[in-house]
Amino acid sequence: MSQKVTTIGVLTSGGDAPGMNAAIRSVVRTAISRGIKVMGIRKGYNGLLAGDVFEMDTRSVSDIIQRGGTILQTARCKEFITAEGQQRGADMCRVFGIDGLVVIGGDGSFQGAEKLANLGINTIGVPGTIDLDIACTEYTIGFDTAVNTAMDAINKIRDTSTSHRRCSIVEVMGRHAGYIALWCAINSGAEMVLLPEVPRPSDEEIVKKIIENKNKGKKHFLIVVAEGVGGAEQLAQTIEKVTGIESRATILGHLQRGGSPTAVDRMQASMMGAKAVDLLCEGKAKRVVAYINGQYVDYDINEALKMTKQLDPYMYSLSDILC
Repeated sequence: MSQKVTTIGVLTSGGDAPGMNAAIRSVVRTAISRGIKVMGIRKGYNGLLAGDVFEMDTRSVSDIIQRGGTILQTARCKEFITAEGQQRGADMCRVFGIDGLVVIGGDGSFQGAEKLANLGINTIGVPGTIDLDIACTEYTIGFDTAVNTAMDAINKIRDTSTSHRRCSIVEVMGRHAGYIALWCAINSGAEMVLLPEVPRPSDEEIVKKIIENKNKGKKHFLIVVAEGVGGAEQLAQTIEKVTGIESRATILGHLQRGGSPTAVDRMQASMMGAKAVDLLCEGKAKRVVAYINGQYVDYDINEALKMTKQLDPYMYSLSDILC
């Protein structure tokens, strides 16, 4: 960046995540404290292309830190995948005098930010996704709340499962990443966890484990399934047919995206939002904020997008021992 930032835009893109409002609040108030104008962009890249842009002040973000979702709203934008859409987005930033843009979202949102950066718009990405699937960072905004929401539901399901001596198959979110499922399985005492990163065991293997645990005196059973594996209903039917154990499938779905963010998510979001403004003020651009080894750092967007993330093999092995 060749000149001082005077106006920062902020948008949320992709799937919403608890804590996004805390990040928006942090961006707005940190920027204003430094004499920088802030423009809110509604509905992600869709709103940018439509010119749905408005000036924000400190009161714009009052009483939102405890709210789930995003006050700026979010949407998918197919047009922004095209070169024409990306150029229109860069032009719209210039129309509103935006010389720095904070994008709160996941990998898909960062790809859009990278395209804008190539067109001369200084961008900083903030990782906001419940799936914890951004490779450059150990934490993404929304993960802790999503796990706790799923755990609360699993605890309730477990109560009724125990009362009826049932087998419960609970499907949690995670299309390509099984972090929510893995954390829920370890922390709920599940018999088994099915993850998209790991080859799915056969129905026979799953049924065998249920029978073995039944023979050891276990009176209720729980299997956690990641969304990317799916098949919860079919698995419940198979277990009940073969074992005679009453089995029920519960798909938690978008329940996990909502709700008041936990203290962890509020703090992480606040720190990452402020870090994004710091980077723009330092003259940096085309970066992604990350949390590594207890520190808030930043990576080049291109570098971040090329990284791949693997499940912690020790954590997965532990799930096999504890479950």
